[in-house]
Amino acid sequence: QLQLVESGGGLVQPGGSLRLSCAASRFILGYYAIGWFRQAPGKEREGVSCISRSGGSTKDADSVKGRFTISRDNAKNTVYLQMNSLKPEDTAVYYCAADSGYGGSCDFGEYDYWGQGTQVTVSS
Repeated sequence: QLQLVESGGGLVQPGGSLRLSCAASRFILGYYAIGWFRQAPGKEREGVSCISRSGGSTKDADSVKGRFTISRDNAKNTVYLQMNSLKPEDTAVYYCAADSGYGGSCDFGEYDYWGQGTQVTVSS
């Protein structure tokens, strides 16, 4: 079964940057659209960024446009989320998810596989 492992989370000051990675094992990530989601305490899980199977199409939540960039390297079975100009409201557990049901695009709908998440804390 597809396994996803997130890494790169941690503590950063407001205005700082982090790069999250999502690595897959046993399966080829090129068959899957990938989404990054986040969930803060007391809030519902929300979609942050997603990328299509080939990397030709991406989508970002309004709250992160211009600050976050999603990319993928299918040869390395890895997807990245570059986060710049971080704000305290970005604090959350960030999850990587994969889905085989999307074609040449992506969305923040249903996903088949999920990682365990990585904590991102933005605080001074």
